[in-house]
Amino acid sequence: MEAGISRLSFTTCSMPCRYAMPMIMKRTTMTSAIVAALAIAVTMPMAEAGSRRDEQDAARRAMLDGQVMPFAMIKRRVDAMMGGATYVGSEFNPAANRYRLKYVRDGKVMWVDADGRTGDIIGMAR
Repeated sequence: MEAGISRLSFTTCSMPCRYAMPMIMKRTTMTSAIVAALAIAVTMPMAEAGSRRDEQDAARRAMLDGQVMPFAMIKRRVDAMMGGATYVGSEFNPAANRYRLKYVRDGKVMWVDADGRTGDIIGMAR
């Protein structure tokens, strides 16, 4: 053994101490990660709500311009044809002036397309 060099025993990292830097997650890092995750979770539904609001605005403008019938009239017509199915929701396609209404019966989802101008059913999908 040379002078001035001490013999070190082998450790898991071949270093005198176990780790060069302690691997302890600081509370501020954990808190920041939680806050960032919550911010993302909160803003995503808001973006979805914004697009839904735009769809409602387009349907209202089309109705006020006389391009489509009021939704309540269309829904009443379709409800009469659905034979007791439960209404769940709807979408409006402003490019085609069509409504897509969603119903559930016996655990099965049914989509009904209705012409916004006439209220006639133009398609069904299960």
